[in-house]
Amino acid sequence: MADLPPGKLELVRLRMAHLLEVGTGFRSGNPEDPRPGEPRPCYDPATTTLTERRWAKVAELAAMDRQEARLLGLDRVGYRTLIRWERGRERSGLIGCADDRWLRPGGRRPSIGPEVREAIFAVHAELQGRSRVGMATRTRLIHQYVRETYGPDLHVPSYNTLRQVWHEWFGPSGSRPRNLGAADLPVRSGHVLVDRPGQVVALDTTVLPVMVREGVFGEPVRAHLTLACARLVTDRVCCAGEAEIRVDGALHQPGRRPARSGAAMAS
Repeated sequence: MADLPPGKLELVRLRMAHLLEVGTGFRSGNPEDPRPGEPRPCYDPATTTLTERRWAKVAELAAMDRQEARLLGLDRVGYRTLIRWERGRERSGLIGCADDRWLRPGGRRPSIGPEVREAIFAVHAELQGRSRVGMATRTRLIHQYVRETYGPDLHVPSYNTLRQVWHEWFGPSGSRPRNLGAADLPVRSGHVLVDRPGQVVALDTTVLPVMVREGVFGEPVRAHLTLACARLVTDRVCCAGEAEIRVDGALHQPGRRPARSGAAMAS
C-alpha cells in the first residue's frame, strides 16, 4: 500500500467492495455481515450467475453521474475491467484493484530498496540465456532471491509494483530474450570463451571472379563465396547466395572421400 498516493486507498477499497458484491452479493464479502437490503436481487448468487452479476454491475456504474464516477475512478468500467480487477485481487489482494496510473512512477518507489533492486537485476541477468518466462515467474524468482539472501523478514513489493518496475527498467517483456552479442560473451585473457556449439561464428565473404547460372537456362549472376567457421561444429560453405555445402571434417584429410552423410552437393 506504500506505493499508493494519498487519497487513493479509499478508492481501492470502494472497488474491492464492488467486486465482493459481484462475487458474493455482499459489499463486505461476508454473508453474516450484510448491509440493509443485501443481497440485492440483481446480485443474489442464489438466483443469478456470475456473468449476469457482472453485467448488472457494469450497468449500475454506467448509470452513475459522470463527474462523480470520474472522481471515484469508476467512469470507464466495462465487463473486462471487472475481470481484470478480480484477477488482480486474487493475485495481490487489495492492491490488485488499484489503477496502474495511481502507482508512483519509477525512481520514487520507497518499496524498492537496495536489496530488492539487487534481486531484480540478479533475476534479469539469470533469465538472459533462458526461454521467455512470464512476470509471475520473475516475481517468484525475486522473492526467492530475497528470501535466500536476506532472510524471510525483508519486505518485497507486490506483483503490480514489480511488474511496473521491470517494464520501466528493462522495457516491454513480450519479446523473446535476444541472443548475446560478441560484447556480452565472457572473455578471459583477451579471448572469448566458447562453451557450446555455434556460440561464436566467424564469417568471411569473397566475391568470386566468375559468373554462374542459377539454373540450366538461368541468367548469369555474380557468385559470392562465404566461409563460416564455428568452433566445435562443422564448417559451412555458401555459394551464389543460395546453394549451401556442408564441409565435413573428412574433407580436410587428403586421400579420403567425404562421407555421403556429411556432405551435400550444391545444385
